[in-house]
Amino acid sequence: MTQNIEIEFKTIIPLETYQYLLKKFDLENNIFKQVNHYFDTDDYVLNQQQIVLRIREKGNLYKVTLKRQSENQAYEKHFILTKERAQDMIQNGFYTKDFFDDIDEFVTFRVSLDNYRVSTPYEGGTLFLDRCDYCNVTDYELEYEANNYEEGKIVFEKLLKECHIQPIPIKRKSERAFTCRR
Repeated sequence: MTQNIEIEFKTIIPLETYQYLLKKFDLENNIFKQVNHYFDTDDYVLNQQQIVLRIREKGNLYKVTLKRQSENQAYEKHFILTKERAQDMIQNGFYTKDFFDDIDEFVTFRVSLDNYRVSTPYEGGTLFLDRCDYCNVTDYELEYEANNYEEGKIVFEKLLKECHIQPIPIKRKSERAFTCRR
């Protein structure tokens, strides 16, 4: 198991801004696809507790992740899976206790989201541009991941101002994808 803390700043952006940023940072040829398969209980207990549970498929790598959100950061725990194990979990569900000691729920697959992602180092952190496809919806997201909340906020706000981007609050990818399953 690996654990990490994420400090991230996000906004939804229009297609035109997404295309502009791809060109600005010379990232058009670096886009890769990852698929997020989201899980929850039948009554969405995890989502109600601000917990995201997913299997991320990136090429031949499969990873189950539990992500808890706090006010200024997220805590993630990951386990690498074999392709066969991941596919079995997607098809049949699983007990969270098999991976995460602090949660004991049986969860099943709810929805997938295709994420076409590109990233680049930026001002001491990492800048991500995402095109998300789910439930016949496509949206675009700008994310900046930093090591320090205060510094990251300054860098992100400066980037938004320089690029004339109006920040728009955004729900987590899982919440956006869940809307088509309820």
